[in-house]
Amino acid sequence: MASLGPVDYALLFAGFGVHLFCLACLVKKGSVRRYFTLVLYLCSSIAAGVGRCLILNTAGFNSNNYFYFYFYSDALLIICLYFILMSLYSFVFEEMDVSNQVRAGAMFLLAGTAGISYYMITKSADRLVTRFVIELAQNMYFVGVVLTYLLWGAMVKLRENRTRVMQLVLSMGVYVSLFATSFALGNLHQMPSIARYYYPLMDMWLPASWIYTFLHVPEDARMATARVVAPTQ
Repeated sequence: MASLGPVDYALLFAGFGVHLFCLACLVKKGSVRRYFTLVLYLCSSIAAGVGRCLILNTAGFNSNNYFYFYFYSDALLIICLYFILMSLYSFVFEEMDVSNQVRAGAMFLLAGTAGISYYMITKSADRLVTRFVIELAQNMYFVGVVLTYLLWGAMVKLRENRTRVMQLVLSMGVYVSLFATSFALGNLHQMPSIARYYYPLMDMWLPASWIYTFLHVPEDARMATARVVAPTQ
């Protein structure tokens, strides 16, 4: 059992603080209803963080209990992120009145990703459920990368200029890209010394970027998409 050091506790408390502060920002700005999927993710992430902290204190970082709980909770969080991404699609296409079609497509893609993940591990009888959860999280991160950059391409095509929506999409793109990269490089969970600090830092990135967005970017702020795509022009 690996004991927790000062850095581990600092990262845990910093993570809780960032998530709670972000939640408070959404409430203060009166954005809970419009950005409900963000609130859902923050609450789920805080709950997962409490569970992980309890297991770390009882079983340790290198324990099977922590490994299983981390990936089960991570699968639930990536599904919450997926709902955030679909809400961003709805924001971008809301003037075209296709929100129902976006939701239907999201559910179909989520089911399809889960089906493919299950199919890929059906031949392995060893820890089938755990392998499925890990495979699902991995595939959904990769799907999230594709969907995020497709959304950005659609925003450029439609000349979307709402700065807050642009910020949220870009922060999501960075987040899912970094996690997908970790899987592509061979899964950082196989390198405990790196994963021990990498994942907590990455978990703080998204709420930290949201804090900046909601504190410094008004809902009605506008910016030309071309300034982001080609700032020198």
